[in-house]
Amino acid sequence: MKKKMRWFGVVLMAALLAAGCGSKNEGVSDDELVSKDTFEGQYLMTAEEAKGKIGDENVLFVDCRGVDKAKKETIEGAVATDWKELCTCDDSYGKEGDEGWGKIPEASELAKRLGKLGMTKDKELILLGETLDGWGDDARVLWELAAAGYTDVRMVDGGYSALKEAGAPTQKGASEPKEAEVSIDSIDMTHVMETEELMNNYDSYKVVDVRTDEEYEGAVKYHEAQGGHLPGAIHIRYTDLFRENGTLRSKADIEKVLTDAGISKEDKIVTYCTGGIRSAYSQLVFEMTGYENTWNYDQSYWRWAVAGEVEK
Repeated sequence: MKKKMRWFGVVLMAALLAAGCGSKNEGVSDDELVSKDTFEGQYLMTAEEAKGKIGDENVLFVDCRGVDKAKKETIEGAVATDWKELCTCDDSYGKEGDEGWGKIPEASELAKRLGKLGMTKDKELILLGETLDGWGDDARVLWELAAAGYTDVRMVDGGYSALKEAGAPTQKGASEPKEAEVSIDSIDMTHVMETEELMNNYDSYKVVDVRTDEEYEGAVKYHEAQGGHLPGAIHIRYTDLFRENGTLRSKADIEKVLTDAGISKEDKIVTYCTGGIRSAYSQLVFEMTGYENTWNYDQSYWRWAVAGEVEK
C-alpha cells in the first residue's frame, strides 16, 4: 500500500510540474526594453551558433528537458537527462523538503552519473532547456557542471525552442549515450548556498525570490510544506529575465531590474525558487551581468518551508 501511495505521489508531482511549466509565460515586450542588444556571456550561445555545431564529434548536445520530452522530439544527436537525475532526488534521500534532498551529489557520485551520459570534460557540452515555457532546467545542470569543474559548457539562448526555430535538424528520441570515465576532484561551492549557511547568516544576504507572483504570495502548487516566501525576500520573477521570444534581455536591462530592486554589484545575493532550477538560471545571468557575489540556493523553498520561517 505504501509503495502504491509513493508511486501515486511521484505521478502527481510530475503532473503538477508539467502543469506549472507547460503554460505559456510572457516575457518583456520590446517596447519596454532598455536595450535590444543580445545578451552575451560565458555560459551562453546563440541558437545559430549552436546549430552550426550539430554533427561535430567534439560536441555533445544534452537535452535537459528529460527523456520523455526527447521521445517526442529532440535535436539530432542529443542525449537526454534532467536536473533530478543529476542531484540527490531519488528515494534514498527522502522527498522534497527533506534535509538531504535536492542537492548536488558527492563528487564521486556525480562523476558516475555524468559518465553514464558520456558528459566528459574534454567535450564541448551544449545544454538545451526551455525558458518561458519551462523552468530553465539546462541552467540547473550547467550550474552543477560549473561547480564540478567543467569549463567548456554553455546553454542556448532561448532554449530548445530557439534552436528548433533556427532550423536545427531534429529526431524522435534521444541518442544512446556513450558511457565514459569522468573524474571530479571536488565540488566548488563558490556559487552554492546551503540551508544552514543561509539560516546562520541571513541578514548578510539580499535574498531574491524568482518564482511567480502566485507562489510568492502564498500559493502551494508543488507540495510545498506551506505557502509564502523567505522573510524580506525581494521578488524578481524568473520570467522578468526574458524578452517575448524567450531569449534573454540585454545586460543593461538586467542591471536596471536589479538596480530598481535595490540591489548593487557589491551586495551578496542569494536566489531561490521552488527547487533551485529557475534560481540557477537567475544566478548564472546575474553572474554574467557582473554580480559576482551570487549564490543559488539549491534546495530552495521546498526545504526552507520545512526548516525555516516564512512570510505571506
